[in-house]
Amino acid sequence: MNTDSLIQNMIKAAKLDVNFFNEVEHDESKNQEALTVVIIAAIASALGNGILGVFGHGVISGLIGAIFGLVMVLVGYYLWSYLTFYIGTKLFGGEADVGEVLRTFGYSYSPQVLSILAFIPCIGWAIAFAAGIWSLVAGIVALREAMDFDTGKAILTALISWIVVWVIFGIIAVALGMGGMGMGAMFGR
Repeated sequence: MNTDSLIQNMIKAAKLDVNFFNEVEHDESKNQEALTVVIIAAIASALGNGILGVFGHGVISGLIGAIFGLVMVLVGYYLWSYLTFYIGTKLFGGEADVGEVLRTFGYSYSPQVLSILAFIPCIGWAIAFAAGIWSLVAGIVALREAMDFDTGKAILTALISWIVVWVIFGIIAVALGMGGMGMGAMFGR
C-alpha cells in the first residue's frame, strides 16, 4: 500500500469528492486501504481518548478510554456499514453490495483522524464532535454513491442507521455501567 496514495485518498474523502467515492465504489482493490483508514481513525480516537483520560483521571482511565475509543470506531464501522446496507437496499431500493458500502464508508472515516485532538483543553471535545459530524456527512456522500440513489434517501438511510448504532452503543454503555456499579457494590468499592 502506497502511503502517499492513502493520504491523498483520505484528503479526497474529507473534501467530500463525489468522483472519488464513485471510483472507490467500483474498485475492489481499495478494500484494504479503506479498512486502513478506519484503523487509523480508530487509533486516533484511542490516542485522543487515552490522553484525555490520563490527564483527567489517571492512567487506568486513560487505558480504558483508549480501548473504548478503539473498539467503538471499529465496531461502529462494521455495524453502521451493515445497517446502512440493509436499510438502504431493503427500505429505499438502493443498489449496492456490502463491499461497495464497506469501501466507501471506510474512506468516510477520514475526518475522524482529527479525534486525536480530543485531549486539548476546552476545544478538544468540539474538534472530536466536528470530526464525527464531518464523517457523518462524508458517510452520506459515500452512501449516495454506493447505493446509487438520491441525497434524500442517503440522508434518511444514514441517519436511521446512525441512530440505531448509537442506541445499541447506549445500551451497551448502560449495561457496562450497571455492571461496573454492581461489581463496585459487591466488592465495597
